[in-house]
Amino acid sequence: MRTILKRMIMALAAVAFLGTGSVFASPQASSPGASKMDDLAYLSERASTLLAEIQKESTGLRLHADTLGTFAGSPRYSWQSHIFYLNKVKGHINAVGERTAELQQIRYAVLPWQQQAITEVTSHAAKVAASTQAAIVYLNENQARHSVPEYRDNLTTIAHSSEDMKQTVDKFLDYEKTQRKLQQLQNELELGG
Repeated sequence: MRTILKRMIMALAAVAFLGTGSVFASPQASSPGASKMDDLAYLSERASTLLAEIQKESTGLRLHADTLGTFAGSPRYSWQSHIFYLNKVKGHINAVGERTAELQQIRYAVLPWQQQAITEVTSHAAKVAASTQAAIVYLNENQARHSVPEYRDNLTTIAHSSEDMKQTVDKFLDYEKTQRKLQQLQNELELGG
């Protein structure tokens, strides 16, 4: 069974060592005659698309993570309930991990705000992944002891980091929307700058 953290680390390591990816095989990004500006515009748009996908995924993640957060404060839930929600979180964070890996591949060619978004989202996702993996491992070995402080701390970290990731991606996408609206108004009013 592959672990969440190992997948995320392997994906990020592959990005760092290979420096290439499927995104560069795209006809839009590497078609003959395409200018460097077209490539950069495509990659910037791709980054926005991936961030929007992370935003959607983080909505479901946050719901399941919040449920786990409530479990941290109450020992009355069965270990099966814990595993159910941990597996839901695992599915969401794996999907986020795939997207952040692709974002890491194109980060050199995107806008500064997107680079910052990639850094922050990846950081939050790594915390969720590590805490989820630790909680799953612990619970598989200690099904009857899910009220131990270490385990509860992992659940709390999952909940908080999931919320932080959701808020982060929401703010960056709101920033992008505002920037696009500003550009549209400048174009309509024929304003410079």
